[in-house]
Amino acid sequence: MTGESFEFAAQALRQGDRDRYLATLVLPAVARPGVTALYAFNTDVATIRDRVSGPQPGEFRLQWWSDAITGQGHGAVHQNPLADALLNTLERYKLPTGTLLRLIGARRFDLYDDPMPDVETFEGYAGETASTLFQLAAMILNDGEPIEPGDAAGHLGVAQAMVGHLRAFGFVSAQGRIMLPWSIFEANGVREGEIFAGQESEGLHAALSQIAELAREHLDKARLAVAQLPSPLRTAFAAMPVIEAQLDLWHKQSTNPYAAPQDDADWRKIARLTWWTLRHR
Repeated sequence: MTGESFEFAAQALRQGDRDRYLATLVLPAVARPGVTALYAFNTDVATIRDRVSGPQPGEFRLQWWSDAITGQGHGAVHQNPLADALLNTLERYKLPTGTLLRLIGARRFDLYDDPMPDVETFEGYAGETASTLFQLAAMILNDGEPIEPGDAAGHLGVAQAMVGHLRAFGFVSAQGRIMLPWSIFEANGVREGEIFAGQESEGLHAALSQIAELAREHLDKARLAVAQLPSPLRTAFAAMPVIEAQLDLWHKQSTNPYAAPQDDADWRKIARLTWWTLRHR
C-alpha cells in the first residue's frame, strides 16, 4: 500500500495546502515523498476544526494521530493511506516522534475560541507547528541524519504563520477567533467585539502593521540563517520567496484587512520557488 499511500498524500496536499505542495516540487526527487507525507499530515491536523462539529470530536481526531504515531493505534492504522505514508516516512528517516506529538499538542489550541494571548505564545505555537515542518523537512533532505537548522526553521516558521494569519484575518475573525497576538491589539485600544463585527479603526490598522513588521523581522533573520546552512539543506526553505511576496501583497491591500487575500498565480509561485532554489544551491 505504501506507493499508493504516498500518491494519496500528494493528492491530499495538493488539494489542502497548495503552497506547501508547490514547495515540494523543487525538492530532490528522493526526498519529495517523505516531505509530502509530512506536509499532508500537517494539513490534516491543521484543518480538523473545519471538519468537526466541536472541540471534543477534534480532540478525538488528534488523539487518533497521537496513538498512530506512538504505535498505540490498532492494526488498521496502516489502512489509512495518509497514516501509512507518514509512518513509513518516520521509519525511513528516523524522525523524532516527540516533535510530531508536540505539533499535535499545539494544534489543540485551534479547536477552541480562546484568543492568542501574546507574541511569546504565538511564537511558541508557530514554532511547534510551522517551524517543526521546516526542521523535519531539512532532516529528510539530510537523509535522516540529525541537523541543527533551528534559527532558520524557527524564524521562517514564525514568519510563515504570521503572514498566513494576517492574510486569513477576515476569515478567522468571522469565526469569532483571534489567532494573532491579542496583546498587540489591546495595546492599540482594539476591542474583541470590533474585530468580530468586522469594524476598522486606526488602532486595528496600527496593530496589524506592527504584526507585519514582526513578520518581516523574522523573514530577515531567516534569510541570514538559511545562508549559513549546507547548500543541500536549503531547498527545505524554498518557501521563503513565496512568503515574502504574500507579505508584500498584504501591504498593498492592508487598507481592507478583512478582505479575502490576494495571491500570486501558481505559475508565478513556481517561478519564485525555482529561481530561489537555483540561487541557493
